[in-house]
Amino acid sequence: MKKHLLFLILFSSFQVFSQNSRLNDIEIFEMKNSIRLNHIFIDQPDITYTYGDGSQYTLKPVTGILGLNYNIPLTDWLYTGTGFHAASIGDQGGLFTLGVNLGVNLPIYKRLFFDTNIHFGGGGGFRSLVNGGAILYINSGLQYKLNNFSFGVQYGYLDFVTGIQGGDNVSFFVEIPTLVRAGSYKNAQKEFFIDESKKDDFWKKPAVKSVQQITFDFFYPMGSTRDDGKGNFNNTQPINQTLYIIGFEYQRYVNNNTFLYAHVDTMYKGLRAGFMDLFFGFGKNFWETPYINFFAKFGIGAAGGRIFPENGLTMYPSTGFDIKFSKHLGLSLHGGYHRSIGATFEALTAGFSLKYYGLSGGIIDLATSKIGRSIKSQGIQIGVQNQTYFDVAVLDRPKSDLQQIALKINYDLSKRFYLTGEASFAYEGRSGGYAHGLFGLGVRTNRFFKKRVSMFLETSGGVAGGGGVDSGEGVLIRPSVGVNYHFDDNFNFNIALGQMWSPYGNVNSTNINVGFTYGLSFLNLKK
Repeated sequence: MKKHLLFLILFSSFQVFSQNSRLNDIEIFEMKNSIRLNHIFIDQPDITYTYGDGSQYTLKPVTGILGLNYNIPLTDWLYTGTGFHAASIGDQGGLFTLGVNLGVNLPIYKRLFFDTNIHFGGGGGFRSLVNGGAILYINSGLQYKLNNFSFGVQYGYLDFVTGIQGGDNVSFFVEIPTLVRAGSYKNAQKEFFIDESKKDDFWKKPAVKSVQQITFDFFYPMGSTRDDGKGNFNNTQPINQTLYIIGFEYQRYVNNNTFLYAHVDTMYKGLRAGFMDLFFGFGKNFWETPYINFFAKFGIGAAGGRIFPENGLTMYPSTGFDIKFSKHLGLSLHGGYHRSIGATFEALTAGFSLKYYGLSGGIIDLATSKIGRSIKSQGIQIGVQNQTYFDVAVLDRPKSDLQQIALKINYDLSKRFYLTGEASFAYEGRSGGYAHGLFGLGVRTNRFFKKRVSMFLETSGGVAGGGGVDSGEGVLIRPSVGVNYHFDDNFNFNIALGQMWSPYGNVNSTNINVGFTYGLSFLNLKK
C-alpha cells in the first residue's frame, strides 16, 4: 500500500512539473519590425578655419549622412525605434549619432503609404558645427511596400539644435521587414519541453540561427593614412602605429550558411580617443564541420574620428575561421582590409572574436529539419536612458555637465545576474561628438513593495572619445546603483546613480541615469 501511495505522489508531482513546463505555458508573440536604410545630403556652412600658423582649411560644401534605423510597431499605424547616423560623403568622416524615432505610417492606396517620423538624438563630428550635439530630424514622404522589402522618398529637415550644421533635404530609403518571435519576460530563464504534437503556426516555423560576438582587432595602417593634425588639418602626420579596436557584431542567418550582420567598433589605444566605425553587410560560410567553419564577409558603412577629415564611407571585406568549443561557444580568428572609399585611410586588420551561437523562435532546426528537445527562454531587456554627467573634464575649456542619450541592453545570466552593455552619445554640454560604449556585470534583487520595486548594482568598463572630453586614450570605468519601478512583467522605469572615471585621463564624474526598459524572452531551441 505504501509503495502504491509513493508511486501516486511521484506520478502527480511529475504531472504538475510537466504541466508547468510545456510550450502552452509560454506567453508568445510576434513583432513585425523593420530595418530602414536611408541617405541624406545637407549643405555645409560656408566656413574657413584659420590656424595659428596662418594656414587655412575650408569646409566642403555638402555632406552625406547614412542612416541605419530599427523600427518597432506600437499599433497598425504608429511605430517607434532607434537609429544610428554616420557621415558618408564630404569631410565629416567621424560624425556619428544615436537617437530614438517616433513615426506614423498610413495607407493611401493599395501598396502606397504615407510615412512621417521624428528622430531625436545626440552625437556629431566637428564641435564648432554641432556644439552640444543634439540632433533633430523631421521628415515626411511616400513609401511603396512589396512583399519582402519597401522603398520610399522623403522630404526632411535635419538640425543640430545647438550648432550651425543642418538643412533641408530629399532622401531615399529602403526598408527590410524582420520578424521576431519571442515570449513574455516573466517566462525568462525557464525551460519548456517540446510536445511534438504541437501544430499551431507559431511553432511550425523553423528556428532562426544567430551569432553574437565581441571582437578584438588590430589595425595596421598603410598607404597615405594620416591623423587629424591635432585639430590643424594642414599639419597632419602619417599613422604608422598599430591601432587597437574593440567591437560588437550581431549576425542573423537567412539560410543555413548565409547571414546578414551589423557591426560597431571603437578604438581604445593608438590615437587620442575618438575613432569609431559602423558597418552592415552579408557573409557566407563556405566550408563547415561540427568544429571548424571557414567564412568570408563584406561590410559597407562609415568610419572616422582622429584621422584626416574624409568622406566617412568605408568598405570592410574580411575572411577567417571559427573554432567551435560547444554548440553555443566558439573562437573566431580573422583578417581583413579596412578602406575609406574615395579617401586616404586604409589598414590591414587581424583579430579574434568570442562568439555565442543561438537558435531561437521555433522548435525546428533548419539545418537538420528535426524538432528539438526543449525551449530555453533567454531574458533580454532593452532600454533608453537620459544620462547626466556632472563636472566632466574637457581638454580646451573648464569642466561642464553633459547630457547624453543612451541605448542599453541587459542579457540575463540567471534571475539575479546579468551582462549589460550600452552606447551613449552627448547631446548637450558643448561636447557634441562625444560617445562611449560600456560592458559590464549587474546583479538585481527580488521585487518588493507588492512586487513593484527592485534594486540593482552594476560595474561596467569600456571606451570613449570625441568632443574634447579628457578621457585619455578612452578607457572608462563606471560602477552604479539604482532602482526599478515595474509597471508590469515587461516594462519598467529605472533611475541609477554612478561614478565614472578614466584611468588614463582626467574624467571623474558623478552621473544620474533615468530611463525606461522593455523586457522579453528569446525562445532558444535546445537540441
